Amino acid sequence: MRIETITSRKNPLIQHIRKLLNSRKARQESGLYVSDGTKLLQEAVRWCNGLDTVVVTDSVDVENIPDHVRIYRVPEDVMESVSPMKAPQGAVFLCRIPEERPSVITPGTLILDGIQDPGNLGTILRTADALEIPVVLTGGCADPYNWKTVRASMGAVFRTQPVCIEPEEILNQCRISGIDLATTVLSPASRDIREVRLGSFATVIGSEGQGVSDLFLRNCNQELIIPMNPRCESLNAAIAATIVMWQIKLGS
Repeated sequence: MRIETITSRKNPLIQHIRKLLNSRKARQESGLYVSDGTKLLQEAVRWCNGLDTVVVTDSVDVENIPDHVRIYRVPEDVMESVSPMKAPQGAVFLCRIPEERPSVITPGTLILDGIQDPGNLGTILRTADALEIPVVLTGGCADPYNWKTVRASMGAVFRTQPVCIEPEEILNQCRISGIDLATTVLSPASRDIREVRLGSFATVIGSEGQGVSDLFLRNCNQELIIPMNPRCESLNAAIAATIVMWQIKLGS
């Protein structure tokens, strides 16, 4: 195992990591994304085939990191300058973004339409991984490889590759495969989510601010509502998605 040392905050690798943290375009162009923390590093060692580069302080053990991974030791001040966390754990690492693979909508799929908050997206991906629910993202969602998304997913992105499909293609696949589309929306036609066997549907969850897009609303077969106290207007998107996924699991 070869370990190199970086002592300058202006080192090209350190600057590159900062750029990857702040730019989705940079992540897409380089094919790399950043994650942070010793717990997530261990998850990446166990599950991520694309672990590429690890930057750690002297306090972090690197004995179980595969030999093909580049490892760099840095002093505390350099780690503080590059880590996105207020209290760095001493590990920042790069993983390769997997190549896109053909994606197919199946019954029981959860479709995320415009979930723009990385924390919510990561939490949904974490729950979907735990419940083994297939998830599809539309182009309006946050970057699944944003460091905040990766952290909130608690390593789910290492185990299950996020899938992105444009709305028109989702509708096309549903038509070809004969899969009914359900949307969560507050309307007079909405049915209580407990009354529908969601395992046979592809179900769309929209953002907290905008809800489900008109394209999905116009083409859905069933509108759904999560029953709640009338004085409450809505649920956090991640919580709503969790309830939907549980109902999908019950109805599969």
